[in-house]
Amino acid sequence: MITAGDFKKGSTFEMDGQVYTVIEFMHVKPGKGAAFVRTKLKNVVTGAVIEKSFSPTEKFPEAVIERKEMQYLYNDGELYYFMDTQTYDQVPLNYEKVEDAIKYLKENMTAIIKFYKGEAFSVEPPTFVELEVVETEPGVRGDTATNALKPAKVETGATFMVPLFVNQGDVIRIDTRTGEYMSRV
Repeated sequence: MITAGDFKKGSTFEMDGQVYTVIEFMHVKPGKGAAFVRTKLKNVVTGAVIEKSFSPTEKFPEAVIERKEMQYLYNDGELYYFMDTQTYDQVPLNYEKVEDAIKYLKENMTAIIKFYKGEAFSVEPPTFVELEVVETEPGVRGDTATNALKPAKVETGATFMVPLFVNQGDVIRIDTRTGEYMSRV
């Protein structure tokens, strides 16, 4: 059991038959009245975000989220297949479960699959990925004085904003937490 007073960022617990993770929390001690904990919670299965206040003594059952490193194999049009590299078991996931991560993943890359009670619910890409630029406007020589950005399509089909000197065929490093260009490789 976990009490609301022990909440910290990333804590997972069960409430009303749903599993939530704490995104933000703040202990509030008003001048008059009892203290409370103000939180922003994310439903780990649906992705919905809610704000809720709790008494610091409220107790909730802790939810155990299993994280497995798996290899992305392929997409058959409907499902995305991931393989456990230890057991060689394949897990098919639909687009709703991979939509945030799939723009960073190419075949044979590893990702973290999150499971709750044996059911996969989310995919987390590596923190940094290196992808090849397949389509972008050519850079203009000498145009590096400003921090101007241009769109560039990478091999996974996603589009990211990159500096003007990046050209087609370049391999770039992207931070998957923010979706921002980091450097050329």
